[in-house]
Amino acid sequence: MNPSLSIVVFTTLAGSAQGLVVALALAALAGAAPAPGFLQASLLLAEALLGVALGAAFAHLGRPARAWRAVAMWRTSWMSREVIVLPAFMAATAAWALAVRLELPGSAQAALALAALALSALLWLCTGMVYACLRVVREWAHPLTVLNYTLMGQASGCVLAGALATSAGEDALAAALLPWALGLTVLAWAGRLGALRRNDALVPRSTPQSATGLGGMRVVQLSMGFTGGSHSTQEFFHRAPGGTLRLVRPAFVLLAFKLPVLLLALCWAGVWDGLFPWWLAVLLQSAGLLAERWFFFAQVRHPQNLYYQAVA
Repeated sequence: MNPSLSIVVFTTLAGSAQGLVVALALAALAGAAPAPGFLQASLLLAEALLGVALGAAFAHLGRPARAWRAVAMWRTSWMSREVIVLPAFMAATAAWALAVRLELPGSAQAALALAALALSALLWLCTGMVYACLRVVREWAHPLTVLNYTLMGQASGCVLAGALATSAGEDALAAALLPWALGLTVLAWAGRLGALRRNDALVPRSTPQSATGLGGMRVVQLSMGFTGGSHSTQEFFHRAPGGTLRLVRPAFVLLAFKLPVLLLALCWAGVWDGLFPWWLAVLLQSAGLLAERWFFFAQVRHPQNLYYQAVA
């Protein structure tokens, strides 16, 4: 399929913001809450990332003024549910930041942290199910889609939280987050490799003969069936050169998983301390996850491309 830049940015930034809020919420609920100033600033950063992600999602709409209609199908559409849950999560995050600012009682702050945790989990479920529910796209129609969205968001958010804590002098929080950031990145790596191996083993159920209904003939398509482009030829194939997918796949595995794991392992072993390895891990992982999300869409072999094979 043809990856939309707005959706690539939305899913990557929103996942990292969710992971950041989850890391802060778990730390606060475990009694390892950082200084109020740092906590408030980190929550506002998460809110800013969510705002940019939401803006990117609006850019994906054909008519943004009618975005409110997206909630109408909440009974059957995971996308409608995502549209409802995202603002609720943003509201919970903003309310928690305000509670920290106003120095509300710890019970009130804990309740808001729990609400943010629950809404974050629900948002990951909705986002993943937007794609996992599409049975026609076999690369996505699997529980690993939801799991990988969750693990990659948690990993990137936890790494970001560790980098912020190190920058702010919250050494105890950074030390507590380090094994979690390392472990979550390893789990996200394993989950994504599992999905890649599964997709590599998929055998197409359709052929050019079955797609055209000419089962008894050898079908070779010489044109895409249109004198010009159409929605089908523009949205269901990425039109990148043939070797692009083969280059992007090892690149995102290296940037999003291998190098961050190496950097975090060096920090954990005490070989390399300080800000640089943390922020380098953030930058590499962010670039890798953007590439991974592009690959997530581009790898899909939509059945309709059997009919418009000349586009590919």
